[in-house]
Amino acid sequence: MKRRGDWGVTTKYRKHFLIIALTVFAFFLGTAFFPIETHATESTKKQLEEAKEKKQQSQDELDNTKDDIAEMNEEKSSLQGQLNSLNNQLSEVSSNLEEIEEQIDVKETEIENTLAELEAARNTEAEQYASMKKRVQFIYEKQNFVFFDMILSSGSFADFLNQNHFIEELSAYDKRKFEEYIQTRKLIEEKEAALEEEMDQLEEYQVKEQAEQSRVSGLVSQTSGTIKQYANDISDAESKAEELEAQIKAQEADIKALEAKLAEEMRLSKLAAASKWRDISEVTFAEGDRYLLANLIYCEAGSEPYEGKVAVGAVVINRVLSSVYPDTVVGVIYQNKQFSPVASGRLALALAEGKATAACYQAADEAMTGYSNVGNCVYFRTPIPGLSGINIGGHVFY
Repeated sequence: MKRRGDWGVTTKYRKHFLIIALTVFAFFLGTAFFPIETHATESTKKQLEEAKEKKQQSQDELDNTKDDIAEMNEEKSSLQGQLNSLNNQLSEVSSNLEEIEEQIDVKETEIENTLAELEAARNTEAEQYASMKKRVQFIYEKQNFVFFDMILSSGSFADFLNQNHFIEELSAYDKRKFEEYIQTRKLIEEKEAALEEEMDQLEEYQVKEQAEQSRVSGLVSQTSGTIKQYANDISDAESKAEELEAQIKAQEADIKALEAKLAEEMRLSKLAAASKWRDISEVTFAEGDRYLLANLIYCEAGSEPYEGKVAVGAVVINRVLSSVYPDTVVGVIYQNKQFSPVASGRLALALAEGKATAACYQAADEAMTGYSNVGNCVYFRTPIPGLSGINIGGHVFY
């Protein structure tokens, strides 16, 4: 392996390289500052799987929302039927109530007439009673005088009998008339009582009808309010469904873009495997490559086992060796949309603070000698279903 120097040679070179590395980093960062999707937790494959999962979640939510809408529509239709039935009941109750009120008016008129007739009958009865009382009193008080008068005034015994018969008929007539008025009064009183009872019944029925009307009106109001609430809920659900459908369309577009990108990555991976590869002896490493690679390993695999650190370094060097990728460590690491720590700024911080550990440097040294524990793999990420490769630690290399 050929090297034009080492990071630890002199402080002067170290300072110069740091300035150059940060300048190069700033240049590439300015042209490629967006999420990296090649490997680690933000790789294209993972984003594609996540996008599909989100789309499925949206689809499930949309299906559930549509089911809710269907159920609410069914409930709304059922309530609308109940409301129509209640409206019919209310109309019938109102009609019945009108008839009852008319009957009450008629009954009240009849009662007034009856009361007037009763009053007149009582007055007549009182007058008749007074007259009869006077006649009876006169007869009983004057009965001896009348008797002798009848005898003396009678021309014959036959005349006396005729006069006595007249008195008897007059008394019977008075008695009969008195009984007729008494009977009339009883009949009128009975009729009044019956009419009053009937009016009470009608009034009671009216109260019941009004209560029924209030109950039906309350049910109508309640049902109408429920229907209105269902209508609002359905409207909200339909709006949500529209939003979900638009979201699914957007997610489908993202999935297509990610699928295309993943297909391109797989194409490049296969192309790299089948393309011409240089030998490690043909690579000339620039001063600072070791420092840069060690800090990238720290960012990508700092918590991984040593074999995982070596594997990350091997992926970088494999790209340097492949004719498909840039032929320098700086070119590979800062290639557009490749390593997430570049875009996130983690690599810049690691470089500025010298975060790389001794194990990271050792792994970088092994990789830069041409050693690879992942063959010709040029990508790595966290394992996901459907992606096969070489699993080391928390990464799969492919």
